[in-house]
Amino acid sequence: MAKKQQEPSKSSIIRDLLKQSPKLTTKEVVSTLAGRGIDVTEGLVYFVRGQTKGRRSRHKKAQQMVAKVTATGNTDPVATILKVKGWANQVGGLKKLKALVDALSD
Repeated sequence: MAKKQQEPSKSSIIRDLLKQSPKLTTKEVVSTLAGRGIDVTEGLVYFVRGQTKGRRSRHKKAQQMVAKVTATGNTDPVATILKVKGWANQVGGLKKLKALVDALSD
């Protein structure tokens, strides 16, 4: 049976510290936590910082995609997908449709 953790994890401590002062460098985070008696590596700080940036980036991209779809006025994405499939069938498949779109974008 797994042990119950009595204290917060190092990653959560790093996240809390970065929320308080996001401008800290990695070495400053390590030295600040060392002053508190918590031993963390620079690699862990980089990892935690990268995870939070990745989440923000994915969330931002999702919001941008939703904004694009709502800006076009098309509220039925299934109908749009069916139209694209129909166009692909007319030109000879999805690969050829993609090639046409790529040629038009150049």
